[in-house]
Order: sequence, then structure tokens, then C-alpha cells
Amino acid sequence: QVQLVESGGGLVQPGESLQLSCTVSGSSFGMMGWYRQAPGKRRELVARISSTGVTYHTNSVKGRFFISRDNAKGAVYLRMNNLQYEDTAVYYCNRVPPFDTWGQGTQVTVSL
Repeated sequence: QVQLVESGGGLVQPGESLQLSCTVSGSSFGMMGWYRQAPGKRRELVARISSTGVTYHTNSVKGRFFISRDNAKGAVYLRMNNLQYEDTAVYYCNRVPPFDTWGQGTQVTVSL
């Protein structure tokens, strides 16, 4: 049974930074991604990273967010710089394409 545990969210002001962490257990550790779901919107993939470290970031976060991974630790990270109001969402990590199981997510709120 796969388990995904996200952490690192919080309340920040515009322009500030956060680093999210995710640990994966119970399954192979292939291409992984960070997804987010804002209130009233569909869940979207914002960044993904292959098992060999090739990354992709969606245009809305490119140059501000950076995905990385530590295969030995079974961990995936998302460094988020220059956070904006529109980045407010619950952030989840999962495989790409996703497992049926999702973690609880971690809330990121950008507000003055």
C-alpha cells in the first residue's frame, strides 16, 4: 500500500519562500510530481521529475518553483520562491500519472 506524506506548507506573504517535502513508501519510486488544488479549481500538476532527475515545471511556476528528489530517502521536494496570491492551494505529491491513493496534502496560503 503506497503512502504519501506531504509537509512544509504554511502561511506566507507575497514574495516569500517555502520548501515542501514528500516521503513515498510502499511503492516503486518512478516519475514523481507536485500537484496543487486551489479552492474551486481542479487539481493540476505543477512540476514533475523523472527517476533520473529530468524536470518539468508548468509555465505559471517556471523560474520560481524547483522540484528535486532524493531517491535514497524516497523523498521529493518543491522549493517555492517568490510566492504569489495565486499559488494559494493544497499541494500534493504523487506519481505521474498518479496512484489512486493521495496523501493529505499540505496547505500553502499566500496572504498579507
